Amino acid sequence: MGFSAKQTQALRRSLDHRYVRTRESNGRELSYIGGWYAISEANRIFGFDAWNRETVESRCVLTRENRGVFLAVYIARVRITVNVGGSTIVREGHGTGEGRGSTPGEVHDTALKGAETDATKRALATFGKPFGLSLYEHGKLPAPAKAPVPTSPSLPSSRVETGRSFARDDTTPIPRPSRYYGRQRYLETREQPPHNLLVKPQQQTRSEVSLVPATEDLTPGRIDKSALTISEPKRRRDKAHLRYVATQACLVCGRQPSDPHHLRFAQPRALGLKVSDEFTVPLCRGHHRQLHQAGNEVAWWENLKINALEIANGLWDETHGRTSGPGRHTHPDAADSASAVNAPKTPAKP
Repeated sequence: MGFSAKQTQALRRSLDHRYVRTRESNGRELSYIGGWYAISEANRIFGFDAWNRETVESRCVLTRENRGVFLAVYIARVRITVNVGGSTIVREGHGTGEGRGSTPGEVHDTALKGAETDATKRALATFGKPFGLSLYEHGKLPAPAKAPVPTSPSLPSSRVETGRSFARDDTTPIPRPSRYYGRQRYLETREQPPHNLLVKPQQQTRSEVSLVPATEDLTPGRIDKSALTISEPKRRRDKAHLRYVATQACLVCGRQPSDPHHLRFAQPRALGLKVSDEFTVPLCRGHHRQLHQAGNEVAWWENLKINALEIANGLWDETHGRTSGPGRHTHPDAADSASAVNAPKTPAKP
């Protein structure tokens, strides 16, 4: 006595495409089903208490460790037993499993479970299509047949011949971008003639006339914050000047090449911004690091009796060909600090 009519009908059904997964193996794309899905189908078709799975053999064929990464490969043979109306059907399958990881126990456990699952799926595949039998033919599930494209008299013949149809949102109008996102683009587009050439300029309504005058002065530009009532010092950037300062000798020891050091007291501090490049002096790597570790930069220069601010202005004039004047924005505290550095020390009266 064999399978019932209901079981036979279930075993003849094709595999559901929704449960097919793909992976890359040796440059090929292979299709497979999950182990949980194969066991679930066996419970549904055979019954929860009408079939059994037994691991007949399992063996570790390779184990390796390389720089803390462990590798293990197992092979397994599984036997499937199905009880059908007093008779027993036995099928067997073999499989392999591989595990990689940082702990040996986890690696061997993963490889053994993978080998048993692979052997179980191969044993169940001998029962028919629901268990992925068609996947072993070419490694991939055959693509489902496409439904014929219905011909409609309202569609153009060229669209029907190519087998294409209108998508759901092909007829959705594309929103036009707002002309107020950029003033320069707005000034260019408003000079173009209107789409309706039959409308005369004097017939335009009040709502069609732009209230923004068409002048090039409206093009947004950068604001010179040094010209404001509450001004901010300019922070000039000149890579060529920094390279020139780096070629100079260190102000302390005379070594070359040097690092261009920015005098932090020359301008007020700003979040994430250095002072202007015009306030840079050459320092070797050792004294540059020592200065940053000192903390009080004014006192550091004062102990060395070096007028760093005057030297920085001189270097800037050498690369830009002008003398210091009203255009140089120096913080008042920096001038006081520089004068304190250059002031001669008088011995204290007893």
